[in-house]
Amino acid sequence: VQLQASGGGLVQPGGSLRLSCAASGSSSSINVMGWYRQAPGKQRELVAAIVSGGSTSYADSVKGRFTISRDNGKNTVYLQMNSLKPEDTAVYYCNALRRGTSYWGQGTQVTVSS
Repeated sequence: VQLQASGGGLVQPGGSLRLSCAASGSSSSINVMGWYRQAPGKQRELVAAIVSGGSTSYADSVKGRFTISRDNGKNTVYLQMNSLKPEDTAVYYCNALRRGTSYWGQGTQVTVSS
C-alpha cells in the first residue's frame, strides 16, 4: 500500500486546511485510515481515524474542529481542519491499517502562525 498525502501549508490562526491522502497499490481491504501528527520535540499522536464502516474517533484536542472523512471508492481519506490553532502546527502523517499491517505516507507540514 502506498499513501500519498497532500494539502498542508501555512495558515493563520482561525483558518482552515484540508488534507488528503490517497491509497494505491494493494489498497483493498483497508480497515482503518487515519491521521497522526508530530510536533517538534513531541511524540507522534493520533489525530483522527475512520474505519471502513464509517465510524470515527478524534483526539480530544481536535474534537469539534477537525472532521475526518473517507471515500472508499477512491481509497482516499480527508481531514478537514477548521479553527486552526498554533498548537496544531506539526507534520501530519497519513496511516492505513490493512490486514494487521500499518502503512505510512510521507508527512505534510501544517504551520499555523500569524
